[in-house]
Amino acid sequence: MSKHSRVAIQPNLLTWARERAGLSLDSLVKKFPKIAEWEDGIAQPTLKQLENFAKSVHVPIGYLFLPESPQESLPIPDFRTVSDRSITRLNVNLLDTIYLCQERQAWYRDYARLQSFTPIDFIGGAKLSDAPTEAAKAISTRLSLSMDERSRLSNPAEALRRLIAKTEEIGVLVMASSIVGGNTHRKLEVSEFRGFALVDSLAPLIFINAADSKAARMFTLAHELAHLWLGESGVSDTEAVKAPEQEIERWCNAVAAELLMPLQATRAAYRPDAPLTDEIQRLAKHFKVSTLVVLRRLFDAGFLDATTFWQNYDQESERIANLDRGGSSGGGNFYRTFEVRNGKRFARAVIASTLEGQTLFQDAFRMLCVKSATFYRAARELGVIG
Repeated sequence: MSKHSRVAIQPNLLTWARERAGLSLDSLVKKFPKIAEWEDGIAQPTLKQLENFAKSVHVPIGYLFLPESPQESLPIPDFRTVSDRSITRLNVNLLDTIYLCQERQAWYRDYARLQSFTPIDFIGGAKLSDAPTEAAKAISTRLSLSMDERSRLSNPAEALRRLIAKTEEIGVLVMASSIVGGNTHRKLEVSEFRGFALVDSLAPLIFINAADSKAARMFTLAHELAHLWLGESGVSDTEAVKAPEQEIERWCNAVAAELLMPLQATRAAYRPDAPLTDEIQRLAKHFKVSTLVVLRRLFDAGFLDATTFWQNYDQESERIANLDRGGSSGGGNFYRTFEVRNGKRFARAVIASTLEGQTLFQDAFRMLCVKSATFYRAARELGVIG
């Protein structure tokens, strides 16, 4: 078939693909002037136009030749909710991010087997019946990151880097990005999800939505660590101040809160005579968490009643919404961005395996979302080559 031949497809598939990508007719009409006619069945695209359309809406072109739209679902449990209701619509950016991470995880699992890595014993080592305080203590001990050490760090960014580094040291792949792969035009929205965990005894993986603030990412990382300890994969939009409907999310929230801001330490650090707004900021800097986490823990400790808690929560939420949420995934240079998006542990393994001839360069470029020149630069920055 010629690239310029017209192709007969179901018009509703074009509409499905466009809506799946969250795009309007107006957003595509400049590139595809007859898209409305295609969707109405009045006209048909050429094969070349259909290929370009498929790329624009991030859908495999084969889907557009099906008799009807496929029924897609997330490949892992979905713990996200809006107004306490499960989210039913599919977000293609989230879906493609999970697929990319699953590919990375599968590669690293094979790599770990070749290297004779020992299965990680803490994966699935906890139960929902376990006290969150005990689970948090177990995670803290395994990470070797004490509350005193964390309090001495200069800011939330440094605390996040340290927590990520400690998490990778115990065998977990940690990746954080605000875009899909390396595509800067496909932004990940915090309103869609904050993170997810992929459980595996050799290649456990945590992904963090880097469109969120650094302090909020601390809570997401802690929450997803709890998922790994529980042995439950899933995607979350968890917030520290809320009590999710799902038992798993409530438990993971409780563990994360205790890990980052232990109740005993909170009671010891709180100054009841100080103005509350000042105290919230001081405690956030001390514990390296968001002010919303501080508010929740003060409420949990009995220092705030429900009315005071929610009043201050609304004020803080509005203040935070007006701040720069730090949507970059790595901070201001190529190396930092590359390392954060791919995870240092994963990136080093892929680069080393590729240079040793065990992994194809094209596979490495795809998984790391880089090109040839960038690959060698990253290899030098990571110390894999001199």
